[in-house]
Amino acid sequence: MRVAFVKKNKPILTNLLIILAMIIALDTGLSGGLVRTAFNLDEEIQSEVRSMFQNRNIAIINGDIDLIKSMYDTNTKYGMWAYEYELRKVKYLHNWEKKQGAKFIEINPTLVFRSIKDKGDKISINLLCSTEYKYVYEDSLDEVNSFRIGTYHVLDIVRQGEDWIIAKEWYKDPFGDSLNLERIDGNSIKEYILSQGRRDLSDMVERRIAAVEYADRYCGAASDEQFGFKYNKAYRNYNAQGGDCANFASQILYEGGKFRKTSGWSYDKNGATRAWVNADGFKNYMLNSGRASLIAYGSYEKVYKASYKLLPGDFIAYEKKGDITHISVVTGIDSKGYTLVSCHNTDRNRVPWDLGWSNSSIRYWLVRVHY
Repeated sequence: MRVAFVKKNKPILTNLLIILAMIIALDTGLSGGLVRTAFNLDEEIQSEVRSMFQNRNIAIINGDIDLIKSMYDTNTKYGMWAYEYELRKVKYLHNWEKKQGAKFIEINPTLVFRSIKDKGDKISINLLCSTEYKYVYEDSLDEVNSFRIGTYHVLDIVRQGEDWIIAKEWYKDPFGDSLNLERIDGNSIKEYILSQGRRDLSDMVERRIAAVEYADRYCGAASDEQFGFKYNKAYRNYNAQGGDCANFASQILYEGGKFRKTSGWSYDKNGATRAWVNADGFKNYMLNSGRASLIAYGSYEKVYKASYKLLPGDFIAYEKKGDITHISVVTGIDSKGYTLVSCHNTDRNRVPWDLGWSNSSIRYWLVRVHY
């Protein structure tokens, strides 16, 4: 049977090989090269985009505005908008460095391409970027701190001579909630931060440790590559319905911290209660139920010293114009004892708690969770 099968299909295989050879020969004669397949195009574009992201991050560290500008098609409206946003981000990050007494030394992106579409005059790309930021404090350059953020990008790139440049880019930036640090008295804050040291967390209870482990695993595009940059599929992703931050915080306390569900704070296949999935509802439930208590409330200048009381497994609620718009869970500390947080929407993994939340109108709720 095997011999008959091979003989029966041999002419078909031979014909396919002849057709392929003719196509290659024709393309070689016309263009002097091989057929440019979709696979080859994808490989080329992926390599170019990786270089773009890496070079852009180097330019951010060095404040090289000219290099950043060269990556964008500033003759188009969307290209100019994308470029101007990157400029604001560069300024914000450098202002945060000054306030913090710190310096970014590396920004390393890991890209996961979801789709690449050749639209003739442009290439449209959808990708996930998990970016590791490394920083040091100016009085302790040998102690390297790191955190990770996750972003989801949609961008168009076009040819300009021998190079590819960005004609359009959209992504929800973790630093985009506030890019204003100009009103903060950075000198006194910097002195205080630099006077601190690493805190001892060796006596943390197991439930807090388990809560952090859950947060590390399921913080999406900001998680380590080994976890696949995914949320926990057992839960609905509420980002499209306004945000997933409270849902993730509730998961951390339930799955990791082993808090029991209640009639007011619950999730099942039919959905979630307001206290589970809404940022304001989550904060109010935790405080009113006695499962948590308030450490401090107010502007950054008012609460930054109290932030050193926070422990992994506690949380911070961010208030804008009287409304709680975001929840982050404490997941670590850096070499100066500065509190680090993780969250969804956007995805953050052990990020300094105020980074991206620096507008003078923002109020912070620092909350102790009772494990």
